[in-house]
Amino acid sequence: MAEQVLRTMMRTTDLVVAGFFSPAAVAAVGLADIYARFPLRFGIGFGDGAIALSSQDTGAGSTANRDQAVSQALLIGLVGAVPFMLFGLLANEYAISVLGGLAEEGAVADVVDYGSTYLLLIMLSAPAIHVNFIAARAIQGTGDTRTPMVVNGVVNALNIGMTVVLAFGVGPVPELSVVGIAAATAIADTIGAVAFLAVIGSSLSPISYVRPDGLIITKQLVVISWPRIAEGLSEMIAEFPFNAILLAFGTEVNAAYHIGRRMYQQVASPLGRGYSVAANVLVGQSLGERDPEAAYRYGWATVGLSVLTVGGLCAVLFVFAEQFVRIFTQDPATIEYAVDFARAYAISAVFIAAYIVFAGSLRGGSETITPFIARMIGTFVFLLGGTYVFGVQLEYGVLASYVAIVADFAFRTGFVAVIFHRRRWVTRGTTMMTDRGSIDELPGED
Repeated sequence: MAEQVLRTMMRTTDLVVAGFFSPAAVAAVGLADIYARFPLRFGIGFGDGAIALSSQDTGAGSTANRDQAVSQALLIGLVGAVPFMLFGLLANEYAISVLGGLAEEGAVADVVDYGSTYLLLIMLSAPAIHVNFIAARAIQGTGDTRTPMVVNGVVNALNIGMTVVLAFGVGPVPELSVVGIAAATAIADTIGAVAFLAVIGSSLSPISYVRPDGLIITKQLVVISWPRIAEGLSEMIAEFPFNAILLAFGTEVNAAYHIGRRMYQQVASPLGRGYSVAANVLVGQSLGERDPEAAYRYGWATVGLSVLTVGGLCAVLFVFAEQFVRIFTQDPATIEYAVDFARAYAISAVFIAAYIVFAGSLRGGSETITPFIARMIGTFVFLLGGTYVFGVQLEYGVLASYVAIVADFAFRTGFVAVIFHRRRWVTRGTTMMTDRGSIDELPGED
C-alpha cells in the first residue's frame, strides 16, 4: 500500500503540475496517459503471470520453476516493449490529434502539442515500465513486499522531485512544462528497472536468473497473462470514445474527469491495489501448499478489510470533494464538474474495493478470464454504452457519465464475487501447477 501511495502520488503530481499551466495541459496529459497505459497494461499483465507462478511455486517449494517463470516473463517484457517504442516515435502526434479533434477549436493545437511530446517520451521508456511491473510482482510472489516498496518508493519520490524541477524550471534548469513532466517519469522508470534487475541478480532476492527453457511455463505465462492484458486494453479502448464524448461536452469536462478519477486513485486506490496483491500472494501460496480452504478464506477476509477501509476513506472524499479538487485547478467550470466526478468515484469506492480484491484472489488461482469478462461487460455496456445512450442520445449530458461509472463497478463486483464463491479457480490453479511439475498429483485426482 505504501508503494502504491507513492506511485499514485507521482501520477497525481503530474496532473497538479499540469494544472498550473492550463486546462489544455491537463487534458493533454490525461489523453496521452490513455495511450501510455497500453505498455502499462502489458507490464501488469505479465506481472500478474509472474506473481501467480511465483507465489504458487514458492508455496510448493518449486524454486526452479519459479526462477524459470520469472526469467521468461522479464524476457517477454523486454521484447514486447519494441512495438510501443515504435508507436511513440512514428504516431505520437496523430494519436493525440484523433482524441483532441473534438475539443474546442482554440484548444486543439495546445492539446496536441503537449500531448504528443508527453506520449513520445513515455513510450520510449516502455522496456523500463515492463521490467518494473514484472520484477516487482515476481518478488512480491515470494512473500517479500518490502523490497519492491523500497525500490519504488525511492524511484517515485525521485520522480516527483524531478517533475517539479523540470516542469517549472527550478534553479538553472529551464522551464519545460509538460515535456518536463514526461521526462521525469521516463528517467525515473528507467532507474527503477535497473534497480529491480540488480536486486533479482543479487542475494537480496531468492529469485535467480536462469536460461529460458520449457514451453509449458511459457504457455502458462501467456495463458494467465493475456486475459489480464486484454482486460486492461479493453478498458483503454473504451476510454477513447468515452473521452471523445466528454470532450464534446467541453475541454473542462474532460479535464474534470481526469481530476476526479485521479482523486479517487490517490485517496483510495493504493489500499485496494495493496489488498489485491496481498490476496493474490496468499491465495497462490495457499494453493501451492495444497490448502484451498485457507485460500478461499483469505480471499473473503481481504475483501471485507478492503471494503471497510476504502469505503471509509471515500466517505471523506465525498464530503470534502470540492476542497480536494481545488488542489488541482482554480478554473470555475472545471471545479464544478470535477467535484461531481469525484463524488461518483467516491460512491463507487465500495464496489471498486471489492472488485479488485476478488480479481486479485482469482488471479492467485491462475483465473484471469473472469475479471476480463467482468471488465469487458462493465466498461462497454455500462460505462460507455450508458454514457452514450443517456448522455448523447437522450441528452442527459454529463450526468449520465456519473451514473455510468457507478453502474460499471457495481456489475463487475457482483460478477466476480459469484465466480470466486464457486471455487472453480482451485481446480484451475492446481492443474496448472501439476502440469508444470511444481506439485505432485495426489492419489484419486484426475
